[in-house]
Amino acid sequence: MARPISLQLPPRDPREELRKRLEQAPVEHADALLDSYELLQQLHDHGVFEMLRGALGASGKLIETAVDAAKSDESVRAIRNAIILGKVLGAINPDVLQCVAVAAGETLKCYEKPVIEPPGLFWLLSQFRHKELRRSIALINRFLEKLGSQIKLRGGCA
Repeated sequence: MARPISLQLPPRDPREELRKRLEQAPVEHADALLDSYELLQQLHDHGVFEMLRGALGASGKLIETAVDAAKSDESVRAIRNAIILGKVLGAINPDVLQCVAVAAGETLKCYEKPVIEPPGLFWLLSQFRHKELRRSIALINRFLEKLGSQIKLRGGCA
């Protein structure tokens, strides 16, 4: 009959394994360590550590100042406006916004030199023959109608 093989494993010492890894680290990661030392020296040369020590020493005052600034009505309005602008930009179709950007660039490019004489009334009226102008005016008109209805709903500024 077969006899079982006895397996005697030496007890595992996690501290010894960690010590061996630490001994090998400078050899295995020499380039990274040299880069780290160089980065630390540059941070020291530029005074970053002194600034961080000062910031940690004055952390209470810094936090107090930041909280006071965040509590102001202007800051609250700025944060709310930023959120609303984010929603507005998220709601606009990127293709439409691209068209607006291109049209603005092309329009303002033609005004590199200031126009000396304003266009005449008949010239302006003749521009209504173009579909593109009428389409743009309809879009602006629709926007102004929606803006007016929102102002009326909210008992707004006007």
